[in-house]
Amino acid sequence: MSRTRPPFRADQVGSLLRSAALKDARSQREAGAITDAELARIEDEEIKKIIAKQEQVGLQSITDGEFRRSWWHFDFLKKLDGVEGYRAAAGIQFHGVQTRAEGLRVTKRVGFSGHPMIEHFKFLKANVTQTPKMTIPSPSVLHFRGGRKDISKEVYPDLDGFFADLRRAYRDVVKAFYDAGCRYLQFDDTVWAYLCSKDELQKARERGEDVDRLPQIYADTINYAIAGRPSDMVITTHVCRGNFRSQWISEGGYEPVAERLLGGIDYDGYFLEYDTERAGGFEPLRFLPKGKKVVVLGLVTSKSGTLESRDAVKRRIDEASKFAPLDQLALSPQCGFASTEEGNLLAEEEQWAKLAMIVELAREVWG
Repeated sequence: MSRTRPPFRADQVGSLLRSAALKDARSQREAGAITDAELARIEDEEIKKIIAKQEQVGLQSITDGEFRRSWWHFDFLKKLDGVEGYRAAAGIQFHGVQTRAEGLRVTKRVGFSGHPMIEHFKFLKANVTQTPKMTIPSPSVLHFRGGRKDISKEVYPDLDGFFADLRRAYRDVVKAFYDAGCRYLQFDDTVWAYLCSKDELQKARERGEDVDRLPQIYADTINYAIAGRPSDMVITTHVCRGNFRSQWISEGGYEPVAERLLGGIDYDGYFLEYDTERAGGFEPLRFLPKGKKVVVLGLVTSKSGTLESRDAVKRRIDEASKFAPLDQLALSPQCGFASTEEGNLLAEEEQWAKLAMIVELAREVWG
């Protein structure tokens, strides 16, 4: 029951805790003490080290840990045509902590005419012996949090034109990564979790969003972006409930979106967070179509260094298998370990211990 095609039985979401050397180099660059070229050289060195560590613990999917990024989403999105970053009035509010005050806005027509992360992927691919995995934010992320107020009304008098350009841009993104050799691409997406949260839905209504229409709009946008991809390219998604310095944003089970997300979007796999009761039960997995699609159960938290009970994780996998076939399930951390460069509140050795345990548990459960 092992898998030769991703997502693998033991997999990971993507980001890893930034090393001390990398953090120091970023501080030096901000202070003007080193050049961009010197920072890139240190990034290269540190990425090679974490590639080796991932392969050492037995992972088949290897990422660059998002070591060249500050944010999991902003760094990618603000390099699309027509999108720019800006200093916001306030950061994103998590439970008990707030991010840096940054935001994104659309000032011109959204498009894709190249991206530095294509080269980032090429570096990763050139240095792995296993499957290189690239993570980027889902197109829905560019819209949901800012909504209409962060999209120029002069450029887009109505949002139909915005979503049309966005989905075309992302189709070009997918092709560019494929042409660069990427066969395992992941769309990271907080939006589907927000659509399960009463609090986040209310905030969206207050921003003037028609929350009843948004799920279909997002599904159509994603499906257009990934339609027609070659058969040897796997595209998955990670549904995130918020991950900043070990804190979270949204709660609520997957039931409100499960049928559309699992059955109505043409992803090959779904990384779903199941590390706390905030995610609800496994019942929504009944909407997973029988066949090739895989749900990767995020049963091991990335928010603390305490190792889970192996028996408890196995019991949870058994519970999930009552609603989806065991052969269509896999195991991973619930999220990345550092969705932003600040990272979650655990030590690097605890991070690696968790990933090693996931590999071992997957061998015990699936062979």
